[in-house]
Amino acid sequence: MKKALISGITGQDGSYLAEYLLSLGYEVHGLKRRSSSFNTGRVDHLYVDLHTSGARFILHYADLHDASSLAFLLGEIRPDEIYNLGAQSHVKVSFEVPEYTSDVVALGTLRVLEAVRRTGMRCRFYQASSSEMFGNTPAPQSEASPFHPRSPYACAKVFAHQITVNYRESYGLHASCGILFNHESPRRGETFVTRKITRAVARIKLGLHDKLYLGNLDARRDWGFAGDYVRAMWAMLQQDTPDDYVIGTGEAHSVREFAEAAFAHAGLDWQDYVLIDPQYFRPTEVFDLQADSLKARRALGWEPTVGFAELVRMTVDADLAELQRQLKGGAAALRVGAKLNP
Repeated sequence: MKKALISGITGQDGSYLAEYLLSLGYEVHGLKRRSSSFNTGRVDHLYVDLHTSGARFILHYADLHDASSLAFLLGEIRPDEIYNLGAQSHVKVSFEVPEYTSDVVALGTLRVLEAVRRTGMRCRFYQASSSEMFGNTPAPQSEASPFHPRSPYACAKVFAHQITVNYRESYGLHASCGILFNHESPRRGETFVTRKITRAVARIKLGLHDKLYLGNLDARRDWGFAGDYVRAMWAMLQQDTPDDYVIGTGEAHSVREFAEAAFAHAGLDWQDYVLIDPQYFRPTEVFDLQADSLKARRALGWEPTVGFAELVRMTVDADLAELQRQLKGGAAALRVGAKLNP
């Protein structure tokens, strides 16, 4: 039975990846940060009491800030594969907490790589690189496109990407980087623009809100389904030779198009509800990201299965269903007066 270790397992990608690896028969270990509130909602359905025979999903307290905890866990678990997904991944927030973002994203990756190198274990390593590294490099972007990071998050991701390549070349690590373009789902964090829009659609449709405030409507992104993208992560680590791959749908749509499609799916006209608030503009904008993933499609046999329209419908339907469930149960978590724009 193969063992996998996932940092960031409680996030969107970590939860989908854990499900996928468990379906393939893996024993899955995940890192979670200590918090005074529960932060495992995306993976609670995978939990099996460790006293149960055959339990294959195990969480450990550790942090990408803490090199000793990482080294200890690597020595204890001896994973066959490591998926480094942990990050402070909100681009706008990275301008407000640049030092924290850089420490987790950049140095956190280095700490994991050093732990692998110093323990001498022969495992395969996946680094979650990001399309944000390309910044305003002309679209479409491929593995050969130059990086032009436009945020502290993107700068940190460039370091993490390059240090992974360096450890691959310097020490012979089987380390691959997935340069993933935007990937969304009903599990996406609620402060990311896609969920911000779909949650607002649900609340407006059910009469709980009447406005949605957004920033740059002209920004274009290559949006895919996160459940598709974790298959690509796994496929990279099954190759004989490590490499770097761009993963995306090849289609770009604007934030305006996303909002229009989301509201239309609920039978609403987005122009009646969306307002612009300058506070949601970034100090430096990234205007057009579109993946050229030909290399991954040829080498990995990877193809996306969920298109843009289906992704929008899926997420709107999930948010509507959850809100209706809360209304029916009178859940305190509804917070009718809660701000939609944290």
